[in-house]
Amino acid sequence: MASLSPTEENFVRLNLLLTGISPRAVRTLFDYEFAPVCLDATLKKEFNKLRDLQKKRIINQSQWNLLTPRFPDSPDSKNFDVTLMSLLLRNLTTIAPPHGGYDNLPSSSETTPAADLARIKYYRNVLAHLNDGNIENTEFSAAWDDITGVSSI
Repeated sequence: MASLSPTEENFVRLNLLLTGISPRAVRTLFDYEFAPVCLDATLKKEFNKLRDLQKKRIINQSQWNLLTPRFPDSPDSKNFDVTLMSLLLRNLTTIAPPHGGYDNLPSSSETTPAADLARIKYYRNVLAHLNDGNIENTEFSAAWDDITGVSSI
């Protein structure tokens, strides 16, 4: 097997950070905002808001099934991915969005939990849209510093 080029190695490292480490950070914030012992009750209380998000196709069927499992099961954040946890944090909490919104990379001076969520989302999208699996060293360093600097979560 051929060894990876430095830019391919950058891609792999960033991918591991975003898929292996950042979900834990998001889950920590999620479980702080939605106490695991109260998650089921909280989601039931917010049912109408969740149903509206489903009707608008912001929540898909597979996410809906995780939020509303059949009895005797109950929702558990361990089964939620970063996308679903971020969606719930954005729509069911009072966390103020970052200055540029959730779809743009926040400035490094913005260190709120919402800005950290936006950073994770931004770089996950960058990776998802790369066609060749390569990230230049300067881009990698900036992304790595941004994501590992996620301290508010």
